[in-house]
This record gives sequence, C-alpha cells and structure tokens, in this order.
Amino acid sequence: MSGRLGPAITVLAVLVVMAKSASTQTVEPINSAPNPYRAIYDWAKMPEGRTWGSTAGVDIDPDGTSVWVFERCGTFALPSERKPGEPFACDGSNQTPILKFDASGTLVASFGAGMFVLPHGIRADRAGNVWVTDAAGRDGKGHQVVKFGPDGKVLMSLGKAGVAGAGPDEFNAPSAVLIAPNGDVFVADGHGGNTNARIVKFSPDGKFIKAWGKKGSAPGEFDTPHTLAMDSQGRLFVGDRQNNRIQIFDQDGNFVDQLFQFSRPSGVFIDAGDTIYVADSESESVSKNHDGWKRGIRIGKIADGRVAAFIPDPAEKATTTSSAEGVAADKSGNIFGAEAGSRRLVKYVKN
Repeated sequence: MSGRLGPAITVLAVLVVMAKSASTQTVEPINSAPNPYRAIYDWAKMPEGRTWGSTAGVDIDPDGTSVWVFERCGTFALPSERKPGEPFACDGSNQTPILKFDASGTLVASFGAGMFVLPHGIRADRAGNVWVTDAAGRDGKGHQVVKFGPDGKVLMSLGKAGVAGAGPDEFNAPSAVLIAPNGDVFVADGHGGNTNARIVKFSPDGKFIKAWGKKGSAPGEFDTPHTLAMDSQGRLFVGDRQNNRIQIFDQDGNFVDQLFQFSRPSGVFIDAGDTIYVADSESESVSKNHDGWKRGIRIGKIADGRVAAFIPDPAEKATTTSSAEGVAADKSGNIFGAEAGSRRLVKYVKN
C-alpha cells in the first residue's frame, strides 16, 4: 500500500517502510485536520432506570441505519476502577449487554444477559447475525466468540468457555471479530499483558484454518490486536494498539503494509466507499509511548492515506481511556463512538 497511496504522502510512505517498529516510527502527530461534525450525546435512549456502562463495541446493522452496541452492563465499573469485592464488568449482572437501536435511537432489541464477563468487540454480518467477543474469563464464562441470530438465539460459539489458551480451539482475551464476504471468520485474539497476540481464521462453520502473529513490534507481530476492519479489496486491517499502528494483511495472513498516520487505534471501521474511521482513546492518557497525538476520531480515504478530518476528544487532559474506543459509521455518514471511559454512545453528524 505504501507504494500506491499517491504522491501526496510519498514522504510518509517512505517513513513507514523504513520504520522497524512502532516505537521507533517518526511520523509527526496529526492533530489539525478539520472537524466538520457535531456531537449528539443523548441520541440512544436507554430504558428507564438503566444507565450506560463502559462501552467498547459498536457496529452498524445490514439495514445501514440501526446500531448494535456491546455494553458492560449498566453501572458496573471498568476493570481498572473496580474496588475489592466489586463485580467485574458483566460478571454477576442480569443486564442485557447486547443492544440494538433503530435510526431514531430507540432500543428495539437486547439480549445476552448472564452470558459474558467483559464485553468487548461486536460485528453484524451481512445476514444480520451478531458476533461478539468476551475478553475475560471467570467461573466457566468468557474467552469466547459467540454468534447470535438477530433474535438473540445462539448459533455458534468459538473457544472454550472460561478457558484461556493458545490452541486452535482456544482464545486468551479475544478483542475483536470480523466476518469476510465469503463467511470466513477472523478473530483478533489478545488484549495485552500475558494474553495472546495473534489473528485466528476460521471457516464459516467454525473450523480452524490458521493463525498468525506473535507478540512483538516487527511487521506481522502484534501488541494488543484490538480491532479489525476489511476494505473493498478484502484486505484485513488490524488495529495493533500498543504498537500505535494499523497493520494490513491479505486473508492468508501475508503482511501488506502498516499505517501510523491514524494514531493509536482502539477502533477501526471501513465503510463501503473505503473511508476509514479510526478511534484513538488512549494517546496522552493510558499510553506511555504516544505523547503528542491527541485522542479522538481520525477519518480519511484508504486510497490516499490522508487524514482528512479529526473529531478531537473534548477532554484536553485525561488519565484513563477517553473519547471513543469503538467506532462505526452508518450509510448516511453519521459516526457512532462507543466510549469506555465516559460510559456512553455518542452520535456525530455533519454540520
């Protein structure tokens, strides 16, 4: 990709190719692109008496307008904020963490109560099925990818419930899931620390095909593969968060390129026109290796790699995750940011 992005970013492409690791890349922070959006903070209407919890996963339904959210069970605390003896995310909760909102922000479906420990990634496939990842394990639950029908019926589970491992039928803190147009399933397996750092590929019926990657910063290695997206050419984009980059692969796991200009990726979404939306929720707060980059959502075209718009985090200073962690855009170009730290779903519309 670095050889096909056009003359506007030739210098950037050379820097990317020369970079041997994310920690040594020399791309200057990109914080000054225009912001043509305004935020609507109360768009999604929760049931009376229920508040938003920490929210990391968001995706768009095949209808192009409805929004799916994977939410951490109302008022339950973030893991980093949990007090001794306090429940962990959805562990012990009877709230439904999988929520569907129509275009008006009305809740039209919810399910998954009692099934998850740490809700993380969510993806709606072309048939309207909903896939989610549970990024922690406890008491026989978690470390799994679960496929639901639109009505909430469980259709498939990948991984061993509550078991952390690195085998072909195991995960350790899976962060994201993506379904290719042919039905193949890709899982970003790992969430930093002593968890896994790989991509795992399955057939549409859940049979293991292959896995690639290990912990590291070289091309094809990962440190927190946090989010997945696919462009119109079928290339897999991996948000390699702790390495402050997006890595691009073909569907067989062959490395294609890496991008640094979209900052530290917590969430990546690519629409049908190959516009890429990248959410940075950690620079200058959680991360210790990405100062100078402001948190927020960066938007551009894959064809030229240029950051054309930037929605900044309204919080100038933060010590924890802030702004959107998950990101998606509907067919009208409205953007949805799932915020883990601020515990809300924000809709952004063009001015």
